[in-house]
Amino acid sequence: MAQTVRRAYKYRFYPTPAQASELARTFGCVRLVYNKALEERTRAYTREGARVCYAESSAALTAWKRTEELAFLAEVSSVPLQQALRHLQAAFANFFAKRAKYAGITSLVALSRPIPGVTDENGKVANPRHERAGHRRLAKAQRSLARTAAGSANRARARLKDARAHARIADRRRDFLHKLSTRLVHENQTVVIEDLTVRAMVKNHSLARAISDASWRELRSMLEYKAGWYGRELVVIDRWFPSSKLCSACGALQKSMPLHVRTWECACGAVHDRDVNAARNILAAGPAER
Repeated sequence: MAQTVRRAYKYRFYPTPAQASELARTFGCVRLVYNKALEERTRAYTREGARVCYAESSAALTAWKRTEELAFLAEVSSVPLQQALRHLQAAFANFFAKRAKYAGITSLVALSRPIPGVTDENGKVANPRHERAGHRRLAKAQRSLARTAAGSANRARARLKDARAHARIADRRRDFLHKLSTRLVHENQTVVIEDLTVRAMVKNHSLARAISDASWRELRSMLEYKAGWYGRELVVIDRWFPSSKLCSACGALQKSMPLHVRTWECACGAVHDRDVNAARNILAAGPAER
């Protein structure tokens, strides 16, 4: 079955001073409308137990524009103002369905420090262990599911929570792999990888979870089609190539290299990190596979 790949483009916007001023004014009006509509919904709910719908909030917005105090709301586009009301409607729908907490006010947030970058020391990219990071939420959802009766409404809700927990982990993993594969393809004319037998590797029960979480097969797939997009070359090395046992400095082949050995010294005096040495050997073997 053919794989369908959808491409998305992101563009950075550099507004002129006039555009920046207009955007700031629009954002300010959006926050005002959202918070004012939230205040009215809260008042109606706490005092009368009434629920204000989107149509009522929209009618209130029209009335606000006609007042002298809030006449400036009519000077900006109505689209973002209406969208703010739709977001508020969705927030309350989720609250009443017990899917989210009560909606809070919006405010202007300024970052006090720059967003940190990502580094890969010694050429290594750490496995984020997405499944381990989301284990607590996933385990809680699975315990709740196990306690429910088959066919009950509670079981249906528990199954939905369990599915969402799994989806959240998968989304985070996919996002990381997309960013990593795009960076590798953008920064290199040729990318060389090893033809790993993931199916056989996961038979090692002590490593199966970590190997599955790394999603090497999915990373390879992304590298394959992105290399085609950007005119790069992806070279795949034979799975039996002794990348870990071969000294990248002198070419000497070690008799054995148990998995628990992470650092080793060759007879030539070179000291190797197992993974970095293997990567250097794979890169060096790339031209022979073309």
